[in-house]
Amino acid sequence: MTSERPPLEPLRSSRRVRFLSDQQLDDLQAATLRILEEVGVKFPSDIALGIFEEHGATVDRETQVVRLAPDLVMRAMATVPRYLTLAARDPSMDLVLQDGVTWFTNDGCGVETIDFETGLARPSTKADVAAMARVADYLPSIGFIWPMLSAQDKGRTSPLHEMDACWGSTVKHVQSETIMGAAHARYALEMATVLAGSREELRRRPNFSLVVCTIAPLLQDQPGIEGALEMAAAGIPVVFLSMPTLGTTAPATMAGALALGDAEIISATVLLQLAHPGAPAFHSIMQAWADPRTGTYVGYPLDQRARYAPVEMAHHWGMPSLGACFGTDAQRPGTWQAAADVALDPFWAGLVGPEIVTGMGLVKTYTRLHAESIILDNDLYQRARYALLDLDVSPETLALDVIANVGPAGHFLAEQHTRTYMRHAMVRGLTHELTPPTGYRDPVEVARDRVRAILDTHRPEPIDPVKQAELTRILAAADRELG
Repeated sequence: MTSERPPLEPLRSSRRVRFLSDQQLDDLQAATLRILEEVGVKFPSDIALGIFEEHGATVDRETQVVRLAPDLVMRAMATVPRYLTLAARDPSMDLVLQDGVTWFTNDGCGVETIDFETGLARPSTKADVAAMARVADYLPSIGFIWPMLSAQDKGRTSPLHEMDACWGSTVKHVQSETIMGAAHARYALEMATVLAGSREELRRRPNFSLVVCTIAPLLQDQPGIEGALEMAAAGIPVVFLSMPTLGTTAPATMAGALALGDAEIISATVLLQLAHPGAPAFHSIMQAWADPRTGTYVGYPLDQRARYAPVEMAHHWGMPSLGACFGTDAQRPGTWQAAADVALDPFWAGLVGPEIVTGMGLVKTYTRLHAESIILDNDLYQRARYALLDLDVSPETLALDVIANVGPAGHFLAEQHTRTYMRHAMVRGLTHELTPPTGYRDPVEVARDRVRAILDTHRPEPIDPVKQAELTRILAAADRELG
């Protein structure tokens, strides 16, 4: 039996904050063009090198470095769609990307879970992927789904099993971060086509999308880029994500790291546009820092200025953006650090306006799942969502007649206006769940109870049994060939 889910609640804001001036955006773009023309990007793929050669790029076959003239870059970038629709298994859950609306997802690629029943750490499994997709399916803050964990019990075909687990546990759009290589991409496309009904319908309403990471500095991943070409040929949106680390894989200055990451993304996007003009593509830079004393990867230092500069850079190129949120460096949820690292993230996201954003629910720098974390992050998200909503100022809400009726030294509790609005005047967060008569409950305890309630009661609409049988057949074929 299926259960109802609350309606989606994206961030909506009529306000905007600028991190970068027009001149700074022009300077960053000029730096990217100079890197692409003078330094180049390495593409260890004969397929990619051949496409670049056909379109007049400078290709060094021995080093596999491609250099791109500015006019070639600008012509290719002009074909990138600015807005698109991320379709869902349930059309009412489609995400129509537009200005002023930002959709979030959960975090992904976690490798360790704290077992919800035993409290012990263990490697994640396909069953964990399905369970957390079901939790994310229920949450109104989650507009689309990333496989939150790795299906480590499924070996080399785990990315396909992660997609299967998500499709069976949510009706929302699914975005993979782990499908790598042409062979895996073709199997994923075959599965998606079964769900869509035909390849033409899949192109019209892509029910999944793909994140492909570049390799800093200035290197493309061969399986990733060839998988991206397969997706582009089928009309599946691809997010190119650069993750430069200031001081090790990127310059130790923010501007230098942004220019380097931008060059990686733009070179990959140009490849897709040369091969398949109009292919949908997203821009994303998620920079980190190297601790100068230890070399440790740090996602959230004290100075995080310009964390959302990449969003403005994407829009300056005319591309939609995947922004970065959540994913604390804290070791466990419910600590001061777990909230402090990410508390401002969703608020700034709403002010800067990326089209889509990752991702709630993991700690230990995006690697460990405590199931209650996604509920705690959801609470921070909702605080930001309410802060960004326009205030209703009208004759009814100003209540001047009520104020006049009560007068000085009076009391509003007996007024009909109060009885009408008081039920909704205060929205309870995790910090204000009551335990009479002692007061408020521990928010982490409340979060765990909410996870358990969702897992016990929420059942998304199942996939048609005939289609599910076909997905199982495709997975078995992939296991035989690739596993």
